[in-house]
Amino acid sequence: MSATRDSRHGRRRCRWPALVAGLLAAAAADAEWHRLEASLMGTTVSVELWHEEAAAGRAAADEVMAEYHRVNALLSTYITDSVLSHINREAHAAPVVIDAEVYALLERALEMSRLSDGAFDITFDSVGHHYDFRAGRVPDDDERETGLATLDWRLVRLDPERSTVEFAAEGVRLNLGGIGKGYAIERGAQILRARGIDHALLNAGGDSRVVGDRRGQPWVVGIRDPRDRDRVVARLPLVDEAISTSGDYERYFEHEGARHHHILDPFSGRPAEGVRSATVIGPDATLADALSTTVFVLGVERGMRLVAGLDGYEAVIVDGEGRMLHSTGFDAAQ
Repeated sequence: MSATRDSRHGRRRCRWPALVAGLLAAAAADAEWHRLEASLMGTTVSVELWHEEAAAGRAAADEVMAEYHRVNALLSTYITDSVLSHINREAHAAPVVIDAEVYALLERALEMSRLSDGAFDITFDSVGHHYDFRAGRVPDDDERETGLATLDWRLVRLDPERSTVEFAAEGVRLNLGGIGKGYAIERGAQILRARGIDHALLNAGGDSRVVGDRRGQPWVVGIRDPRDRDRVVARLPLVDEAISTSGDYERYFEHEGARHHHILDPFSGRPAEGVRSATVIGPDATLADALSTTVFVLGVERGMRLVAGLDGYEAVIVDGEGRMLHSTGFDAAQ
């Protein structure tokens, strides 16, 4: 037996307190934070988590990183044999059969297009692929006009019965850069929750997903100043939420006195104007990612109005003059 009963108090007392103390100390030493990061999806992706057992923590972090790579292999337009590249090559000629996962993601993206009246459009690459951000090249007028003819989410046709996607015109190009990173970290969060992990931070560029809290304290995520990478304009305490920021500073170059960034206005085929950054906070990283892009394109008034109609989501916008504005839910929380 490992313990005897104290008859006066009805409690069990350990015969080997030194042994128990040693086991507890060993467990505490084994418990630690685990962090992995990699260059992927055109940015840096990472996962940081706490686990009481070092080996289990490392295994969980490895599984999340493997999931990031798997999603990238599905959705990257830079990988020739990715599902998305296959769709872009073939869907104008005939319906392409896709699995349930990719179908569901395309369905969510098109629903955001409907919700935003086309401000969010995964066919933006019909024009966007003409930009070269390394070389500082912009499309010429002919390229832009030709691309605009097929920059239209309504040209993407999904068939739920056959699980297919088809383009209504040749020249349509899908790019899930406005939703894919959020999807990847949301998938990672699902993996960690299934493993019983309660404290984690997942990141992919401007998208972050927190699982639980930071061991008794909220996670604090900063919104950077769009014109000063060393300064933040706000710090937000988060518990079990997602946050996504789209900014004109992520991928851009200066050309003839204008800033050309990667977030295109689907109606003009040119970089969206009037906003420097748009941040959305909410319970789902996939939707937060799509919303931050959408709000950036819509601008302050229309973007805030869109977010106000979605339960559980809030926004912080830095406008074209550098002023910071936030949705009314922040006022209610104070």
